[in-house]
Amino acid sequence: MTYSNQPKTRRTFTPEFKAQLVALYHNGKRKCDIIREYEISGSLLDKWIKQTETTGSFKEKDNRSAEEQELLNLRKRIKQLEMENDIFKASSADTRTKVTVIQNNIHKYSVSAMCKVLKIPRSTYYYEAKEKTNDTTLETTIIKIFKDSRSTYGTRKIKVELSKLGYQISRRRIGRIMKANGLVSRYTIAQFKPHVDRCNESKTANLVKRNFKHQEQLNVVVSDLTYVRVGMSWHYICILIDLFNREIIGYSSGRNKDASLVSKAFASVKANLNNIQIFHTDRGNEFKNQAIDDTLKAFHIKRSLSMKGCPYDNAVAEATFKVVKTEFVYNERFESLEELQYKLADYVNWFNNHRIHSALGYLTPYQYKMNHLKNIV
Repeated sequence: MTYSNQPKTRRTFTPEFKAQLVALYHNGKRKCDIIREYEISGSLLDKWIKQTETTGSFKEKDNRSAEEQELLNLRKRIKQLEMENDIFKASSADTRTKVTVIQNNIHKYSVSAMCKVLKIPRSTYYYEAKEKTNDTTLETTIIKIFKDSRSTYGTRKIKVELSKLGYQISRRRIGRIMKANGLVSRYTIAQFKPHVDRCNESKTANLVKRNFKHQEQLNVVVSDLTYVRVGMSWHYICILIDLFNREIIGYSSGRNKDASLVSKAFASVKANLNNIQIFHTDRGNEFKNQAIDDTLKAFHIKRSLSMKGCPYDNAVAEATFKVVKTEFVYNERFESLEELQYKLADYVNWFNNHRIHSALGYLTPYQYKMNHLKNIV
């Protein structure tokens, strides 16, 4: 059995429809048949029949008794007195205060009645309330965008997301709202210090030559590894990035920084590895071994290595890992390898399908790929 999460819509019936069902009953159709065929309750049909036979009207006000009408009028009067008592002190306040009083009591009294007591035109109230609501809505929207970005977006990316929703807001105003709500991106000014690591002496050339832009899909895949604290020991993450749209197409995590970790990342790629033209990395030993060479040879993938001690030759992978560390590694605690694997899969899904990238014109990798496919077609 399946259950729908969609809320049920309340049915409404016109007077003509009600009259027709009552006419069917009077013409001999059984109540049970009417109820079943038109999917209404028996009590509702009885009510319509009674209204037809007494007042001839289906309006509630036409079917009240004198006692019910008197009780209703009494309740209205009591409500009026309560309202006047609640908001009378604000009758001499400024317009902004009166608008706030009305908004705070709108769940109890009608707007027109409160405007009358406070001596403020309804048009003035609605204008002022709209301005205040817009400010509140904008603030709420900015907070949601920031939280959905896992506390990583700054004013520039939030401005882009707001424009998608129809807001034309300056970065300065966004900054003020973020500051007022204590929203601070995890990012600081990016600083990169080149350093010389131990590296192999391979003669493999740098085929990419820092040509990171305008690459075709799967033409160049870059990779790198980083360490992650899991419990009381260090584990490692390997990711494969397609320069075409900065998408993480493969990833793995494990206890050792070795060729097996890289092989597992290749195994996770949901594409034909024969389509990859070039595999580019730095000169770490985990990338230069027989197992990786066999993989690249089997799928006819060309090898490309950065120059010794020059991280700029693998800048996209380095920058992506800066993002991964800031948004994922530094913000999580991992008690086991299984937990790391689960959370990494969730992050990669968010990174590819929901996180906008400035290098892609503030599109997600998925959106960028879809746009490219549309242009081809």
